[in-house]
Amino acid sequence: MLNKILGRSKSQPFDQTDEVVLPIVWLLGKTGAGKSSLVCALTDQSDVEVGNGFKSCTRYANSYDFPPELPLVRFLDTRGLGEAGYDPAQDLEACRDRSHALLVVCRLNDPVQGMVADALADIVRQDKSMRAILVLTGKDLITDLDAQERARRAITAQMNRAARQELPVVTLTLAPSEAKDVEGLDELSRHLLGVLPAAGLLLEKNRASDAEQIEFQNHKRCVLSYASVALTTGVAPVVGIAAVPATQLKMLHELGRRYGVKWDRRIGVAFLSTMGLGIGARYATNFALREITKLVPVYGQTVGAATAGAISFASTYALGRAASYFLFRNANGSLPSEDELRKVYQRAFNRSSDEAN
Repeated sequence: MLNKILGRSKSQPFDQTDEVVLPIVWLLGKTGAGKSSLVCALTDQSDVEVGNGFKSCTRYANSYDFPPELPLVRFLDTRGLGEAGYDPAQDLEACRDRSHALLVVCRLNDPVQGMVADALADIVRQDKSMRAILVLTGKDLITDLDAQERARRAITAQMNRAARQELPVVTLTLAPSEAKDVEGLDELSRHLLGVLPAAGLLLEKNRASDAEQIEFQNHKRCVLSYASVALTTGVAPVVGIAAVPATQLKMLHELGRRYGVKWDRRIGVAFLSTMGLGIGARYATNFALREITKLVPVYGQTVGAATAGAISFASTYALGRAASYFLFRNANGSLPSEDELRKVYQRAFNRSSDEAN
């Protein structure tokens, strides 16, 4: 479990030089199912950008880090299942140990999905914590609506049997030329947000409705990068006691610089007083309990560490979101009320927490 939280193989890390452990989204499916097109659609990158960005990480699997300039999520793409002469067993085992969420990609007009179902069944049997989403592509390839619905039901039933649960299902049309605006992509982003908040928050499309939200989109990746660092340091016993608050302090100073507001004692006091003592006291109590829990043998090093990492991520993201709101209002001469800021913080925490989704 701890290896899955960290996103690393039990035997071999992806990249020894990684400073931030990336949440990993694994794409599983046959050749031609639309896995690369799906990555293009989720990241708003072109076929060329994504194609050039993939790099080998096992013998038959490739990874793509996004955004390229400051990676915050990694897509893992295994070789297409069902290829002649290809035994995927070794790759599936290696990828399973490294992944946090699984996108099972199937083309609607291809009813022969037995190998994908077998692979999914094996993955779930070996790792019951794996969170999977079924993505059905090629909606435009079946023009008859009744036939389209029959195909959807047949593939869905097959994958649900393999997973021994009812999977979230999204149906997409993935033509490369239209990958920037894909019907059903918002629904997939919402499911991904529930399965893996770190990736879902990064990949959700901009739905900003006012000046403050539009401005935050310019700094969202910065906040997510600090939250990812907090997740990594928050997993380790004792280390998180100093590392997580230090990470959050650095984030606040960076956000102040970005919003053109010097984060001095006056601004800090104004922010904390507006946030309210309730949130601060509750956070401090939860933080202390998390650190104590992580010291408990076996339980603390698995479940306790997982919870600590998730809450460190969520609380850091929420703090960054609240600080961004506060700094924007401060720069525009209108400080928010305690109630306003508290709602911003709570909403951001709920959206970025596994426990809240």
